[in-house]
Amino acid sequence: MSSPALRLYDVKKSYRNGAEPVHALRGVSLEIAPGEMVALTGPSGSGKSTVLNVCGLLDAPDSGQREMGGEPLDARPEAELTRLRREKIGFVFQGFNLVPVMTASDNIEYPLLLLGTPAAERRRRVDDALERVGLAGLGGRLPDQLSGGQRQRVAIARALVKSPALVIADEPTGNLDSATAAQIVELLHQLTHERGAAAVVATHDDRMTRYCDRVVRLADGLLA
Repeated sequence: MSSPALRLYDVKKSYRNGAEPVHALRGVSLEIAPGEMVALTGPSGSGKSTVLNVCGLLDAPDSGQREMGGEPLDARPEAELTRLRREKIGFVFQGFNLVPVMTASDNIEYPLLLLGTPAAERRRRVDDALERVGLAGLGGRLPDQLSGGQRQRVAIARALVKSPALVIADEPTGNLDSATAAQIVELLHQLTHERGAAAVVATHDDRMTRYCDRVVRLADGLLA
């Protein structure tokens, strides 16, 4: 049996709000298999963003354990976590976070530049990514020349172009109409399955959870 793509065990995380601690996570344990897409739901303040930050190696837990591919993470130096984040994790955001002065192709290519991928391989991967998300022929357009759904497709292509082990998606349909949102979640589900990437998708939209393999609900920093 293969190791989980991501594993959290009894993860706790608190923040300071003035003199008072805010217990964002009170002991969360979660396993996500390769190729599995998990919806993370719950009201505002339930801990969804903190779970995403902990899973994406953007924030360290106060206690508990994290593993990626069966390898412990929390004793590693920050430079090593940065390398893993750059190589193994793709991010998709509600606001797309595309560089406005870069074309769609250039936005998708950027993670490969950071990894030092050779130019010919970068071009091949970018062209393939554009085709896979239904944007073949539109790589030369700037973000403001694309619709919201097309921009989110570019963001998905950018997240997946380096073949990550884990995809973190934070409200990826929040700026889209219902029909486009359904297409985006279905596309993300299809591509992560095909590539064997695990995906964690935070969403407030219960209609989107039907495209996920499993739904995890958070309330007050605990799995509900």
